[in-house]
Amino acid sequence: MPGGEHMRPARAYVGIGSNLGHPFIQMRHAFLALRKLPASRCVACSPLYRGAPVGGPSGQPDYLNAAAALDTMLAPDELLTALQAIETARGRIRTVRWGPRTLDLDLLLYDRLVLDGSRLTLPHPRLHERAFVLYPLYDIAPDLDIPGHGLLTELLTKFPQTALVRLDSAE
Repeated sequence: MPGGEHMRPARAYVGIGSNLGHPFIQMRHAFLALRKLPASRCVACSPLYRGAPVGGPSGQPDYLNAAAALDTMLAPDELLTALQAIETARGRIRTVRWGPRTLDLDLLLYDRLVLDGSRLTLPHPRLHERAFVLYPLYDIAPDLDIPGHGLLTELLTKFPQTALVRLDSAE
């Protein structure tokens, strides 16, 4: 590196969800795949939460959701590509928006980066509106400050956990 500078890894947070294809197994595979990402280290995984689908077609099975924290040297778009490759490997087919899926990996945050691109928006555009994202995030990063939205602890006051059931981790 010029001038002897040393790049530090970015802290990224990933939301994980599944409601098809044996969701417990899908979640376990997601945690394992995140641990194998190149130039990255998985530093925390939340417990699982079970909850009803939000949006999308009616009649879907409940979702399992979790979150993971990664320290990564991958650029945000590289990390997104890697996450989508994991989804595809687990049988994810993109047909219906917010429809049922074998595995959903959302890049929620990448350090404090704010980005509004055609392929990637950071922070994730709906993370501050979704209890099934906020509670798992709280388990692994209770002091998190979400750019443009404030402290995670403040966001949680708007969402009682009653719609979610915390389960043991899939690990």
